[in-house]
Amino acid sequence: MRACLLGVSMVIGCGLPATAAPEDPYPSTYAAKPAPPTAIVGASVLTAEGPVLENTTLLFSDGKVIEIGQGIELPPETVVIDGAGKWVTPGIIDIHSHLGVFSSPGVPSMRNGNEKTGKNTAEVWAEHSIWPQDPGFEMARRGGVTTLAILPGSANLIGGRTVTVKNVSSVSVQGMKFPGAPYGAKMACGENPIVYAARGNDPFTRMGNMAGFRTAFIEAQGYLEKKKKGETQKQDLRLETIAGILSGEITTHIHCYRADEMMQMIDLSKEFGFKIGAFHHASEAYKIADVLAAEGIAVATWADRWGFKLEAYDGVPLNVAALEWAGVHTMLHSDSAVLVQRLNLEAAMAMASADRAGGQISREEAIRWITLNPAKTLGIADRTGSLAPGKMADLVLWSTDPFSVYAVAEKVFIDGVKVVDRDDPQRDPDSDFLLGQPVMGAGQ
Repeated sequence: MRACLLGVSMVIGCGLPATAAPEDPYPSTYAAKPAPPTAIVGASVLTAEGPVLENTTLLFSDGKVIEIGQGIELPPETVVIDGAGKWVTPGIIDIHSHLGVFSSPGVPSMRNGNEKTGKNTAEVWAEHSIWPQDPGFEMARRGGVTTLAILPGSANLIGGRTVTVKNVSSVSVQGMKFPGAPYGAKMACGENPIVYAARGNDPFTRMGNMAGFRTAFIEAQGYLEKKKKGETQKQDLRLETIAGILSGEITTHIHCYRADEMMQMIDLSKEFGFKIGAFHHASEAYKIADVLAAEGIAVATWADRWGFKLEAYDGVPLNVAALEWAGVHTMLHSDSAVLVQRLNLEAAMAMASADRAGGQISREEAIRWITLNPAKTLGIADRTGSLAPGKMADLVLWSTDPFSVYAVAEKVFIDGVKVVDRDDPQRDPDSDFLLGQPVMGAGQ
C-alpha cells in the first residue's frame, strides 16, 4: 500500500486531514473560558503558513484569530498589547510528551507510562494515567507549549493509545483533552522492548519483536473482519486499538531509531495494509530520507541528541535539515519534561546545524516543525498549529526572535485566554501540588 493513497483514511503524513475520532467513551469536557478581544500591535508575526509579517497587528476574540495585517480597525473594547520589537508565533505543539504519565516528583508511584505486564498492551490508554497536576504542564506553558500529544512509554511493542491535550489547568484529564482529536497508538521497535522484557514469553530479540507485531496484527485482522461483517464477538480492548490502526481511525507513532528497522516497519505496514503516521526519535532517518518522503511518513526527532544508547549512535546534527530538504514531513519533539520548555531552541539548533553545513533553513520552515506539522500529524491542523482567521487563538508573544537563545515567552494564549503573563505572575500560579511546597525554583 503506497503512501498518499486516497483509499487510506489516515493520510496525515501527506498533509491531508485525518478521519474523525472514533466514538469516545471518555469525551472531552474542555471548553475555552471567556476572554476580551485582544490585539497584539506592531509585532513580527510567524504564521507558520507564509512569510514573516513585519509590523503587523493580530486581532483575536471569542477564542479565535479574527484578522492579521496592518491598519486593522479594532473594536472599542479591545485589549491592546504593544508588540513592537517582539514576535508572535502559533502555540508550540509537542508531538511526543510523557507529561502527566511520568510525572514529577519522579517517585515509583508516579511512573505510569509503561504497562509492563506484556509486550502488547494496546488495550491501555495514556489518558487514564495522566495526572493533571503534574508541575511539568505549567513549565511547558511557560515555554510556549499550548498542545501536547501524551504517549505511553516504549517498553512495549504496542504500548497503548496516545491522547492529545490542550495545555490548560484542569482537575481532570477530560478537561484537558483536545475536543475531537483522533487517537494515536504508540509502538516501539528496537532496544527498549528487548531491554524491558520482563516475562518468560516476552521477545528478547529483534526477530522476536517482529514476530510479536505480526501476531498482533494477524489477530486484529480477524477481529476487524468480523466487526465489518457485523458478526457478534466479545469486545476486546486490545484488538479494538489494533483494529483502529488497520481501519485508519488510529494513526501510529513508532519509536524507532535505526534506518534498517524503520524499513522493516514500513514492510510490516504494507503487509497488513496500515499507514505509518510518524517515526519518533529516528536518529538514522537521514539515511532513508528519500524513502520516507516517497512513502509520506513523518518524522519527529531532536535537533542533535545522539549516542546515549547504541541504536542512537549514528545520529547526526544535520538529521532534521536533511529530512526537510528531502521533502519529509519533519517535526521536533521533546520526550522530556525539561526539553519541552525549550522547543523553540531545538528548532534554532537544527537551523544552526544546517548553516554550518552550508545550507539554509528559513524561520518559516523551522516554525512549522514545532507548530503546523505536528498539528497535521495529530489531525488537528484545521483548528490549530498556525495563525489564520477562524483558527484557535493558540499563540505566543516572544520577547524577541523566537529562535534566539535570549527569547522568552512573555505571554501565552490558549483559545484567546491568557495562561502565561510574565508581567503578571498571579495569572500563572504554581500547580495545586506545588502550592506551599518548598521546591527549589517553584514560581520563578
